[in-house]
Amino acid sequence: MFRKSLIAAAVVGVYATAAQAQSTLLEEVVVTATKRESTIQDLPFSINAQTADAIRRSGATNLEELSRNVAGLTIQNLGPGQSQVAVRGVSAGQIVRDQPGVKEQVGIYLDESVISLSLFTPDLDLYDLNRVETLRGPQGTLFGSGSIGGTIRYITEQPKIGVTEGSLEADINTVTDGGEGGHVKGAVNIPINDTMALRLVGYTQNYGGFIDALTDDGSIQRDVNSGNRQGGRIALTWQPSDALTITPRLVYQNMETDGFNRREAFNLYANPYTTTRPAVTLGSRQQFLKLEEDFADEFWMADVVVNYSADSFDTTFVASRTERSILVSRDASALTGSVSVDLGYPTAAVDLASNLRDFTDVEQDTFELRFASNGDGDLNWVAGVFYAETVRNYAQRLPTPGYDAFTDQVLGAGTSAAVANGYPSDSPYNSDLDYDLTQLAFFGEATYNVTDRLTVTAGIRQYDFEEDRVIFGGGLFSDGWDQTDSTSSDGFTPRLMASYEFSDEVTFNAQASQGFRLGGVNDPLNSGLCTPADLETFGGFQDYDDETMWNYEAGVKSRFSGVVVNAAVFYTQIEDLQTTLDAGSCSSRISFNVPEAHTAGVEVEVSAQPTDNLELTFAGSILEAEFDSTVRDGNGNILGGVEEGNRLPSVPETQLSASATYFTTPMFGSEETFLSATWQFVGTRFTQPSDQLPGAGAFASGLPYGGATGSEITTLDLELDAYSLVNFRAGLRYSDWELAAYINNALDEEVDLSFDRERGGRARLGFRTNTPRTVGLTARWYWD
Repeated sequence: MFRKSLIAAAVVGVYATAAQAQSTLLEEVVVTATKRESTIQDLPFSINAQTADAIRRSGATNLEELSRNVAGLTIQNLGPGQSQVAVRGVSAGQIVRDQPGVKEQVGIYLDESVISLSLFTPDLDLYDLNRVETLRGPQGTLFGSGSIGGTIRYITEQPKIGVTEGSLEADINTVTDGGEGGHVKGAVNIPINDTMALRLVGYTQNYGGFIDALTDDGSIQRDVNSGNRQGGRIALTWQPSDALTITPRLVYQNMETDGFNRREAFNLYANPYTTTRPAVTLGSRQQFLKLEEDFADEFWMADVVVNYSADSFDTTFVASRTERSILVSRDASALTGSVSVDLGYPTAAVDLASNLRDFTDVEQDTFELRFASNGDGDLNWVAGVFYAETVRNYAQRLPTPGYDAFTDQVLGAGTSAAVANGYPSDSPYNSDLDYDLTQLAFFGEATYNVTDRLTVTAGIRQYDFEEDRVIFGGGLFSDGWDQTDSTSSDGFTPRLMASYEFSDEVTFNAQASQGFRLGGVNDPLNSGLCTPADLETFGGFQDYDDETMWNYEAGVKSRFSGVVVNAAVFYTQIEDLQTTLDAGSCSSRISFNVPEAHTAGVEVEVSAQPTDNLELTFAGSILEAEFDSTVRDGNGNILGGVEEGNRLPSVPETQLSASATYFTTPMFGSEETFLSATWQFVGTRFTQPSDQLPGAGAFASGLPYGGATGSEITTLDLELDAYSLVNFRAGLRYSDWELAAYINNALDEEVDLSFDRERGGRARLGFRTNTPRTVGLTARWYWD
């Protein structure tokens, strides 16, 4: 009740302010969410579009920061370049790097090209974007699998024929108790002749680190999670005639970080319980490392879009080729050491440094051919065919120099060689997983103006998927797998929408739509690491079925007296929700189906310009996302917190944001002087369903090591606290340049973004956390 009252009060407050003001026409944002141009107000479903100006005002530099300004959009931070996106609370729990078979729940597109990849949502730079569209609810009709919760589309600025223009931006910033960062970014549009133009974008950015690492020798390494990102785009538009436009493009980005945003509460080597090695209490934004860590993500994409306009319809052909290479290199010493304690290895073996290296290589080819009406009649339609082939190779290596000698000493001579299965020595865990996924889909959607005020839209998509997987493994910690699996799926997803124009200012809309997510096969458990209890609990899960969902919503869109209000209520019914659990001591993750779950809620977004020099925005969502089924193990115990009435993981019940931009009397010879403030509130969340179990936050390692008995209890609150972030920005705008100073996270809030556990919490416990207060200065130049 309190949350509903809070949103209602905010909306009423903005309305009241606007009602006292003069009528000012707000900007009409044109989107292509239905693969046809339309304004947000004319679309019969819930959509948000963050324009380039709105992104700059909010201070957002990536999709996670941007999401806090969009009602119903949440992103769970799982480390640099590793994020899990959810819309309207449709979430299955934490997906980690060694679950390559799990599919995404939100589709991600760069203009016309799909770039989705579960867990590794591309952290693309936001420079020279026209807007970022968030389409809420299932978008399976037009965007297919992976869009069961919704779709996010990065829309870039396109080359402009006959126009010479450009921009350059430079930034410098400093992080409280951390390092320094900054960037240089630029874009230029170059006309080649009367039919061709080129647009070039380039950027380089450094991130200041803010996590400190304690080491074995007692020293502290400062700011171990610093990083950088470089990239660019080159696009060519050729318009040989008024009817034909061809736009080929190349996109490249490389992102690297020196570590991860993990603050630790317990580490096998650094905890308050040891006596034969120094006891350690880790402080704020601290972790323990034996080895340096690393993350690298190289992204390539080549695509081409061909548009041809006939007398009564338009034809669009899109072809794309995406290549990504991702390395997650972690200090896994605590993981390997915990297994060594269980195996009875000597302390010298437990103390060995161990590096877990995860490699992901993806190649994806997609093709889409579609036709869309372009007339002014009562009937408008779009229809097409889509084909994609994705090859994903995932590999893990655990180089631990000196490990084989201890293995042979304790378990018998020749043991390490006998279990190697062809992999290098001194690497107790190795695996290779190869995936080949193909999909073919036919889709169509038609809109008919029943009357001057009533419009009805119906759509359907027919899909066919096939996936083949091969897993091969070796080393002491694996079971020497050599296994081939296949899965396939086909079916239809429909959508029905209606829109009624109550007046020139108010439109009501409603829809029922279905979405789906392809199932898959779990990786074999590392059974040699499992306790008997965990092996019994998790050993029976092999494959999991498709996830399906029906979404029902009703909304209103209004625009009058200098204020725009868009609101929607929704209910989603989910069947066979693919839920992810940590398989405890097995150091594995498994996915399984929960028969029923639901989400329900309300979302409100308001934009107001009560006077010429004041702009206000508000976005809020209230959400109920719960399991409607209880899943039990073979002993009748509730499995992993999946109990009727428990919350779905990773999503808050309440998310609010508000911003105000005031254009004051021009100062220092500027044409415009502005002050902007943004407030963002995110409610409590759980990282995994099991975090809700009674006593879930009490951890005992069970590892007698370093003088600790292993029975000591580390108690953590696994319900991630609600938090508020405040950003300020002030600037001067001149005819061809602007200067802005900003403070992000002005109150220096330290936020727990997700819970991190190694080997079920036996080896390491921690939380991923946010960037501290950041103060910076940005200058931007324009020319045309």
